[in-house]
Amino acid sequence: MTIRVAIVDDHPMVAEGIQSILESYDDVEVVGTLPHGRAIIDQLDRLTPDVILMDLNMPEIGGLSATEIVLERRPETRVVILSMHDNAEYIDSALSHGAMGYLLKDVPTDEIKQAIDTVMAGDRYLCTGAQGSLAPKPGGAREALTEREQTILLQLAQGKSNKQVAYDLDISVRTVETHRKNIKRKLGISSTAGLTRYALEHGVLQGTGVAF
Repeated sequence: MTIRVAIVDDHPMVAEGIQSILESYDDVEVVGTLPHGRAIIDQLDRLTPDVILMDLNMPEIGGLSATEIVLERRPETRVVILSMHDNAEYIDSALSHGAMGYLLKDVPTDEIKQAIDTVMAGDRYLCTGAQGSLAPKPGGAREALTEREQTILLQLAQGKSNKQVAYDLDISVRTVETHRKNIKRKLGISSTAGLTRYALEHGVLQGTGVAF
């Protein structure tokens, strides 16, 4: 199977260098190199990439926002973040936005292919310099919800069905289900009632006029 890869980076030399590396593999096809997040969003349906190598800091739309929008539209796409930043805050944020991998830009060239193969197999890939983000957080801190997940939590806590949420936010029911699963995982909650209780206890429903 040929893996369709899109490269999103506002530095042409970086994108061209990665493209050159990947084109040396028989099972990889680079379907596009794009300069920012808006470009990959606009061309997502045309390019249909299996994997997107996504820079973090770009004009127009940055890597985190682009990752979230891409996964709403094509949940089956795997996003691997490419970055110069190796601190845990950047890495945790990328993973919480749905990225399946995180690579520092100075990794050995063969590690890029290794990351692609790993996420295509359904596993998360962090390069050695990024693995510290998996260390247990002090005090059992929970993984933060993304802005979109907070919006969906509010809708669910108001008693809306997945179908209603999908209609209101103009996304697919499958995307809502994926977000719902991620919210439950991050919060350690297994039921819809638990989500509602969490929303009440943490002020998510304040000011909405919703009565329970």
